Amino acid sequence: MKPRFLIGAPASGSGKTTLTMGVLRALQRQGLQVQPFKCGPDYIDTRFHEAATGRASVNLDTWLASEAHVKELFARYGADADVCVVEGVMGLFDGYDRSAGSSAEIARLLDLPVVLVAGARSTSYTLAAQLYGMQHFRPDLRFAGVIFNQVGSPRHERLLRQAAEDAGLPCLGALPRSQELEIPSRHLGLRLSDDAEMVAWTERAATLVEQHVNLQELLDRTAADFPAPVPNPVPPLRRAAPMRIAVARDAAFNFTYRENLARLAQAGNVTYFSPLAGDDLPAADLVYLPGGYPELYAPVLSRQTRLQQQVRDYALSGGCVLAECGGMIWLTESIGYVESGPFPMCGVLPCAATMEGARLHMGYRRLEDDRGRTWKGHEFHYSSLVGAEGIPSMARQFNAAGEAVDTPLFRVGNVVAGYTHLYWGESDILYLWD
Repeated sequence: MKPRFLIGAPASGSGKTTLTMGVLRALQRQGLQVQPFKCGPDYIDTRFHEAATGRASVNLDTWLASEAHVKELFARYGADADVCVVEGVMGLFDGYDRSAGSSAEIARLLDLPVVLVAGARSTSYTLAAQLYGMQHFRPDLRFAGVIFNQVGSPRHERLLRQAAEDAGLPCLGALPRSQELEIPSRHLGLRLSDDAEMVAWTERAATLVEQHVNLQELLDRTAADFPAPVPNPVPPLRRAAPMRIAVARDAAFNFTYRENLARLAQAGNVTYFSPLAGDDLPAADLVYLPGGYPELYAPVLSRQTRLQQQVRDYALSGGCVLAECGGMIWLTESIGYVESGPFPMCGVLPCAATMEGARLHMGYRRLEDDRGRTWKGHEFHYSSLVGAEGIPSMARQFNAAGEAVDTPLFRVGNVVAGYTHLYWGESDILYLWD
């Protein structure tokens, strides 16, 4: 028996991240081992989770992975925890196709009770109808209770508790409005660029949760038998010999999926290096450059000329590189802004990145090469490339509806680079270099 639940909401902006962070940290303060999970492909909220718990957060996504894989991940990563907390995505029933891929689907698949967080700004008793409807829309979901957010006064809280009572849903707490819990900065979605600032924000959220949420009732209402670990059906990555794998990791490069890194570790020894610090490129058979925020650190990155030359030499000598989004930008000739730059980068790819005219490109992606092999991933960026028209693409890409999109996956020698963040938790990423 252990508490396990999903924090969901009627809509984005209701306060899922604030509540999740506060609950994670508050439970961790009690000395509990808390395993965080995140519905969907988000690689930013998972950093918040790790800051709150000290444990890497794991993505659960039924577009990127099979249901069997999602079940295995939850059982494996949650096995040694005291509590498992899953943060939902968007509105509870919002998926890529009706409710497919939604938080509700994950809750149903893993038999998780749902804790609703309901934003109460500019409303009160009307929420009774919404809460009633949420509970009865899908009879196969279980609801443990509701926590109200953005509560304006004691009278407002009384009306909200009446709404929960009349909707037949236990009220587990009510968080007051607090300017201290405004996310300090936003870039490509939620971001806290400073780790100390992130921890301080998390502590404030935990204190608020401890004061206004009945944590013991929350744990009591969500305790259930935990699923037994099941054999991992995914075969290890194929390799002729143990590989040396170098992964970029610092404030500029940190958009990674936990299971991707676990899969790489199956192929050999994984070492990390920091482009921002100008670390030497480790000896490697494969270099993985994940996404992140190189555009925010362009002046610093541009000064690391020794590392840039090492990366250039490695790539030109036939070294295998996988570069995703921000990692790909680092491999271009430069990053430019409207008001400054361009800042020289590694110069492996004959094109430049620009933030001029920045607009959001976002969505699930299915990639298919000329041999019919497929991968899945997620695209999320504001930058664009200039002069990349002549670089060959090794795959066609489609969105979740099956419609073609113009996002390429470049192949230059053994350098594979693109805007899409790939998920290979149950596939063999090494086939990219066949």
